[in-house]
Amino acid sequence: MQTILGSNGQIDQELAKELARNYTQDIRLVSRHPRKVNSGDQLVAANLLDFNETNQAIADSDIVYFTIGLPNDSAIWEAQFPIITENVLKACEANHSKLVFFDNTYMYAKTKQPQTEESPFLPTGRKSVVRAQMANMVLQEMAAGKLTAVICRAPEFYGPAKTKSITNNLIFNNIIEDKLVKIPVSDQTLRTLIWTPDASRAMALIGNTADVYDQTWHLPTADSLTYRDLILLSQKIMGKPIKAIVIKPWIFKIASCFNQNARELQELLPRYSTDNIFLSDKFKRRFPDFQVTSIQEGIKAIVQQ
Repeated sequence: MQTILGSNGQIDQELAKELARNYTQDIRLVSRHPRKVNSGDQLVAANLLDFNETNQAIADSDIVYFTIGLPNDSAIWEAQFPIITENVLKACEANHSKLVFFDNTYMYAKTKQPQTEESPFLPTGRKSVVRAQMANMVLQEMAAGKLTAVICRAPEFYGPAKTKSITNNLIFNNIIEDKLVKIPVSDQTLRTLIWTPDASRAMALIGNTADVYDQTWHLPTADSLTYRDLILLSQKIMGKPIKAIVIKPWIFKIASCFNQNARELQELLPRYSTDNIFLSDKFKRRFPDFQVTSIQEGIKAIVQQ
């Protein structure tokens, strides 16, 4: 049994598809309101803030994928994520289940220094502190020998369907709807984005490769590019001009006085003012046959959906 905790997001659904395609038909999807992705999926409704429900959801699982998302609200993250993480760790240990922990880069320094698996945690901002705390909880259990686990870390998403990210919300959604594209902070800094189906395929591969556990892996990405490059590529692919503006930090700051999403975005804006380069060389050396989706292929898939 391979179990996905948090099964209604884009990453989770792509992960369920990939597991069914290439690894197992014995898949359990867990969330408050799970929905089938594959016809044979087992559904379990659970509140992961409750240990007993978490333990029952994980029971008999060989591999557990932690892909849980919460609303973009710092207070909710602080109140719920540490409890959920602790419950999942305890349940995996009790059931002797391997854990694949899907992580982001919030805890890294918001500087132009390229990010690797060895980059130190230097969190700034409430959500960044929470994500560092969660990752450290996993690392501590791994180091103590209580848990067989692997951390799969990804930079900002871009992707098809209902992918939720700043780049999708401000850029690609507006391109599709033929609206004004809004570029956060700068169109000149380098960005590393991960195609959501690639993240899910890579996570499934790692989860089903025995010798890669007990370490951290950066999931595979295409080359970094600027938002200006992204717009130019999109124009070339679509064959028409795209109107875009750069939204400066002071505009976000004003908007934060009236808008919850803009307020929550404040701590992430520094990563858009400088190059944000995420390196996945370790993964590419270990899995040289993995085909990373190019930015051009990704854009085509988005605009043609």
